Amino acid sequence: MELQTLTFLFVGLSFALYIAIAIKSRADSTEEFYVAGGHVHPVFNGMATAADWMSAASFISMAGLIAFLGYDASVYLMGWTGGYVLLAMLLAPYLRKYGKFTVPEFIGERYYSKTARIVAVVCLIFISFTYIAGQMRGVGIVFSRFLEVDIISGLIIGMCVVFVYAVLGGMKGITYTQVAQYCVLIFAYTVPAIFISLQITGSPIPQIGFGGTLINDSTYMLDKLDLIVTDLGFTAYTGGSESTINLFFLTLALMAGTAGLPHVIVRFFTVPKVSDARRSAGYALLFIALLYTVAPAVGSMARLNLIETINGEDSTGVSYSEMPGWFKTWENSGLLAWYDHNEDGKVQYAKGSPIDGKVPEFDETRGEQGERILTNPSEGQIAEGAPFANELYVDRDIMVLANPEIAGLPNWVIALIAAGGIAAALSTAAGLLLVISSSISHDLMKSTFAPNITEKQELMYGRIAITVAIVIAGYLGANPPGWVAETVAMAFGLAASSLFPAILLGIFSIRVNRTGAVAGMLIGLIFTFCYIIYFKGVFFEPFAENIEENWLFGITPQAIGGLGMILNFVVALTVSHFTPAPPQKIQEMVADLRVPTGRF
Repeated sequence: MELQTLTFLFVGLSFALYIAIAIKSRADSTEEFYVAGGHVHPVFNGMATAADWMSAASFISMAGLIAFLGYDASVYLMGWTGGYVLLAMLLAPYLRKYGKFTVPEFIGERYYSKTARIVAVVCLIFISFTYIAGQMRGVGIVFSRFLEVDIISGLIIGMCVVFVYAVLGGMKGITYTQVAQYCVLIFAYTVPAIFISLQITGSPIPQIGFGGTLINDSTYMLDKLDLIVTDLGFTAYTGGSESTINLFFLTLALMAGTAGLPHVIVRFFTVPKVSDARRSAGYALLFIALLYTVAPAVGSMARLNLIETINGEDSTGVSYSEMPGWFKTWENSGLLAWYDHNEDGKVQYAKGSPIDGKVPEFDETRGEQGERILTNPSEGQIAEGAPFANELYVDRDIMVLANPEIAGLPNWVIALIAAGGIAAALSTAAGLLLVISSSISHDLMKSTFAPNITEKQELMYGRIAITVAIVIAGYLGANPPGWVAETVAMAFGLAASSLFPAILLGIFSIRVNRTGAVAGMLIGLIFTFCYIIYFKGVFFEPFAENIEENWLFGITPQAIGGLGMILNFVVALTVSHFTPAPPQKIQEMVADLRVPTGRF
């Protein structure tokens, strides 16, 4: 069966399953809409949390980062998994004991302030929309390749599907939809990895193949990859080039950001008991590990396959006319580009950039070889240590999706990974949309500006908020500030620098008051967001020219949230020290929050 037919079949069946679950699990009350009635089993909640967590960044982009960055990308694995330890030990059980619907609700009551609640909502919206931009970009990438539509059309299709099961089902529908999505994405991720590991190392277990020897050679795969990439001028795959200070702050931002993400935290409000919240976090970490331990193998094998396919057996390049179909299809999507610097008709991949700018810009016509004509090619200079000028641009976000095609796997495997990529992106997008909706309808409307509305009206406002948020998310997905994982890392930085300190101090510090919490959240959010805007050139193109040499202490925009978090803690504690202590009843509530009582 043809690839496109199989893709329509697999994706269509998965969509039908998600929508059927949403209709069957339709939320009829605000409790079901916000926290699924509080009756979700810890195992199912763990699976739903894993799907909510393993977004397009984990499924599509993380292995792509590992493929190109090698050792340096291990920080994403450590940060994103390590954060669950913080979440399970420091936040989840206490927030479940508190028993409210949303993170802003906890912050508003803990800091006895509507202002604190509104500031928390603002922080949540900044975090969620930054995060969702990456998810919608992932949806567009998957559809643009496998359904052979442009990225905008892919975004619209994804928006429509999310609209149905998020608006109808609320948290109840999303939870059980995400259980199904987890099953789809983990199967779709591991099956191609098993095939490719068998091809390269002879081991059916990718984690073992990652550290094993090549199937027809006694050479270790990583040694072979190190040799190939260094011959092409790149840093050794198992080496590292990032500064220690940047790795530290990036790990800190990713870990604290994980523990402070509202759409993840809200999942622990859906279980029956406090002990179930901690168990859910444990199950979620287990389910996440099934994918995260495979990702390094997927990234390294994808890089090896790409180099050997592009540069050929003699490592001097392969004629463009002989390139397989996947190369030209991805080229048509605009996520892969070739410019023949030396005019020999061969595609050659080495260190250096083939383009002048962030992304390729194309002419509508075709070149002599049939390639898409680049209108922003670089000068084609040979980079230090490289054997020739690089002629190939590969978007990092396509590596996982293109990997089965590069390896020549069966069409059904390629179609399966398309369904998995869409499941990963849509599951997280739905969770993010729900926390945006609940913050607006519950925290702003019901609890702040319109306290007299009925439960039915609150539910209606929630669904209207999701609808508006989906439209905004689609726009951001069409205009993201970077690659999927890069964009998501910035969202984690915003969560680490704004909400995480306020939540942690709200649980473990009796002395921190509303003035300190509000000041800390605002300073952390403003500092981190402005740093990202300035150096990524999101709104003001001239600022994009201020790059690496001007980074503060060499800290990247993805890592700056770690420093923003420290500023938040310092400001919150300092301001609280010089202003009146919280009321006695608040101090007693905080003390009681940490005391085990009742059936756990």
